[in-house]
This record gives sequence, C-alpha cells and structure tokens, in this order.
Amino acid sequence: MPEIVHVGPAPVSPAAREERVRMRDGVRLATDVYLPGAPADPDASAGDTVLIRLPYDKSGEYTFIPLIAEYFTARGYRVVAQDVRGKFRSEGDALLFVNEVDDGYDTIDWIVAQEWSNGRVAMWGDSYYGFTQWAAVASQHPALKAIAPRVTGTMLGEPVRVIPGERTRRVEWAITYLYPLTYFHSQDGFFWDLDASRRPFSAQAEEVVAQLGARSISYDQWYPRAVHLPRFPLASPFDARPVPTLHTIGWWDNCAPLSWADVAEIEQRPAWALNHFLRIESMDHESYYLDDPATARVEERSDTQIRSELERMLQPAVDFFEVFVRGKGRADDIPRVSWNLAGTPGMRAAETWPPRAAEHRTLYAHAGGGLSVEAPDDASELEWLHDPADLVPSSVPNAFAFLLYAPDEAALGARADVLSFTTDVFQRDVDLAGPVRVAASVSSDGPVTDVFARLLDVAPDGTALRIARGQVHVTDAASPAAVDIDLGQLGYRVRAGHRLRLHVHSSDFPEFLPQPGTGEEPWGAVETAVNRQRIALGGDDPLRVTLTVLPAAEAEEARP
Repeated sequence: MPEIVHVGPAPVSPAAREERVRMRDGVRLATDVYLPGAPADPDASAGDTVLIRLPYDKSGEYTFIPLIAEYFTARGYRVVAQDVRGKFRSEGDALLFVNEVDDGYDTIDWIVAQEWSNGRVAMWGDSYYGFTQWAAVASQHPALKAIAPRVTGTMLGEPVRVIPGERTRRVEWAITYLYPLTYFHSQDGFFWDLDASRRPFSAQAEEVVAQLGARSISYDQWYPRAVHLPRFPLASPFDARPVPTLHTIGWWDNCAPLSWADVAEIEQRPAWALNHFLRIESMDHESYYLDDPATARVEERSDTQIRSELERMLQPAVDFFEVFVRGKGRADDIPRVSWNLAGTPGMRAAETWPPRAAEHRTLYAHAGGGLSVEAPDDASELEWLHDPADLVPSSVPNAFAFLLYAPDEAALGARADVLSFTTDVFQRDVDLAGPVRVAASVSSDGPVTDVFARLLDVAPDGTALRIARGQVHVTDAASPAAVDIDLGQLGYRVRAGHRLRLHVHSSDFPEFLPQPGTGEEPWGAVETAVNRQRIALGGDDPLRVTLTVLPAAEAEEARP
C-alpha cells in the first residue's frame, strides 16, 4: 500500500481578513483580504487589487501567500487570495480547471463591489494560479486590467489526447494521473509516490482511493474514460478581449512547453501580440534560480530567505501593474522581451524572441559518439534497449524543482540504454538564443516507442548540466518514423572549454510514464517486454540537433 501524507489547511494569516465569497451557484469560496495598513481597517481608502486564485492553500507554507501579500500591500495594492472551489477552506467539488472561468468572473465581480476597491483588478501567480488568470481572461470581466502569469499554460495538466492517424504525440507525464489523486482528490492534499516495480500503476491509484474512502471526480473523468470537460466554456482566452500580459517562463521549468505553446498562439493573434510582454528567466517551476547560492538551495525556505527573494519574483509584476493598472509610465518603457542569458548576470532586452540576429546551426551525430557540423559520410544505425524493469531515471526527485538539485547527468551517458554524442571542446563562448530541435528516423521491434533527448553542457571537469530536453511518442514503431523533437527554447552561454552532449533514450521515470513495451497504455498495463530501439545516423534523415545561435559579433555587443 502507498504511504499517504495528509496535509490540511493552515490557519488564516493574522494579516488577513477571511471572507466567504458566494459564487453564482451558491458555493462559497474562502477568500483572504489583505489591505495596506491593518487588516481590519474599515476606513481603508479604495485602491487597486491584486487577485491570486490558487488550489495550494492560501494560508499554507508552500505558497507563502501572506509574504507575497505583504510585498504588494507595502506598495499600496490590496491583495485578495482565494482557495479555488473544492480546495482547503472553500466549498464545492474539487474538479480540475473547469470552474475557474465562472468563479474568476464572480470573484472579480465581488472585488469591485467592495469599498476598498477602485474597480481595477490585476492578477498574479504561478502554475495553477497562473492558469486561473487565463481563465479570468476568458471570462471577459471588464475590471481585469492586467495579468502576470508565471510558469504556466492554458493547457496545464491536460492529458495527452490520441488523434487517430497521427504517428507521433507527446509523452504523458506521470503527474497527469497523480495530481487528481494528490492535490485534487478533495479539499485537503494527499501525497504519495508511484512504485515503478508494481504494475499496473492504475491499481496503485485504486489502493489510494480505497485508503481515502472516496473517489476523485477529477481522476475519474480522465481515467479510464478520458473525458475532457471544457476548461474554457465560453471561448479560448485568446478569443477574448486582449489583456496586457507579463508572461514569465523559466528556462528550466518542466512546464515550459505549455508556456511556449501559448506564446506561439499569441504570435498568431495581432491584437494579443500587442498586449503581450515576455520575460524569460534562468529558473525552474519552483522559482529556484541557476545562480542561487548554496544557502538558497533548500527545500524549506525560511521567511527571511523568502523575503530576500521576493523582489526578484514580484517587482517585475509591480512595475508592469504600475503601467497597465495605475497608468503610470509608458508601455514603451517595458521591454517587449526581457530575457536572461543563463551563465551571465542581469536581463537583456529584445523586440522579438528569438532575437532577430539569431541563426540556426546543425550538429550531426556520428557512430563513434561525436557530434559535429559535418554530416556522416555513410548511413548507419545505432541500437539501444528499453527495459521496463530497468528504467532510465529522471534527473531529480522533484521535476518541478530541477535547479534545487542542478544534478550532474554525466553518469547517465554510461548506461547501455542511453546513446551519447559529444562535440569537441568549444574554442570560444557561444550564446544559444532560441529554439532547439532534434530530428531523426527511429524504429523499434515493439509496437510503440518513446524517444527522449537531453542536451547537456559538459564542463572541463566532466560534469554535465542538462540545458534542454524533449520527448516524443511514436506509434506503429516497427516501420521507421521521422521524428522532430522539440527541446524547447534556450538562452544559454556555452563557455570556451566546454562541450555539448546529446543523450538519447526511451524512458525518464518517474517524471514520465514508461512504456511497458507491449503497446498497452502505460498507466493500466500489466505485462511488460524489452524492446530494441533503432535510430539512423547519416543517410536521408540522420540524427541531428538544430540550435539557434547569436552571431559572435552580436554576442560580444550584448555582453553585460
């Protein structure tokens, strides 16, 4: 039986006044109000409000909302923090995503009716409480003046959909089926780990349900029925009135592909593009940064540590709200794209992403393990095994906090089930700025296969830091399939003396659900089989990495 850790709601912050805000169907949502000055000051003047709607306990240590509210209220903002429907102190069913549009609208409607509100509302937050911002945009409430979503996406948490006839699709995250049984089983949180040695995984889920004594409606809609209830019942947020958006993405955020998908959608919408401001930082999903000192790389940060990091986390949103909520300053004063080149200090500004001067460079994999600008002279294949009983491990125990660990992944390349290709030593610094892709022709003796690709920066001492990754699921794998794997976007300086390395393999557990090797869907599969995978080197569709690089002159000019 899985061990389950139960987490209930924390006490309401003494700096807040808790309200019960009634939704249109009568459900009341627990809502903390923080006002500048004293929390119980009935004579507080009307002002601008920052709304934060989240499922992770508005009073809990994990989200440190009271400290965030302290930062915003010190700058004159009223802060409203709300447990979403069915979570912690709020009433209703814990149902992922589908109530956030109407509940967001009704909450904003309640805010603007309060005596401490001047009728202008902004929203801020990470992950699910970034998603609730997009839901509020979709609600089209006129009082919503600006949003600042971080490390999120409009399709956050959506299971992979099978489209008949398509040979490739995304690989399913394990969190997709775990999340509805941990954070969204019911009001409280219930945390447990998946055991790779026990199949089917779905049976472990049923054991948890039995221990908790109640089913999860969020889990039951997704497995096994694959019911996709509309998360935006009215229309996509991008069909709604454009709202000025400060959109923050982390280079090492495991959810970054969802953010970049939204960026691509926005770029196709001229009105939205005019209201979109992109900020890209060297951080992961949990706001650990590449340049954090060792003292900041701890799981449980003290209030003092958190306060020391709040300016970095919140001041960009404050500056944005000053312009688009309070009307102070000009929109032209905010860079259209603000980005950090990882490995260098400070932020850079650009009009577009990637920067206009960026160019594509292609590196080809060779049978001897090399990676170079020259394509192989002859076509060949390499093979590796996928063994469901001996999976390639995920980089870190918590995929959302990659930079808490910033692990050395060099040893993975020594595994027999990982192909490894490495460049020669770089003779000068090279700045990568833009998309990274891996393409090849792959096949398997199994019915389906997953292909994972990780790009690493190898230091002179041999340690290797993962800087980009992507993965793809291939059906009908017995015949060769051309795959184009999106490894996301990069802003990264490869220093002189370093090398780049590509790892290719077929599992990444526990972050991703591993294929059983039989073609069954992996969550419910019982039997397993070892598969032999193949990838082409040379020929018409060789294994290759396409990078986006700043020209040397441009990089020199942009050096801080």
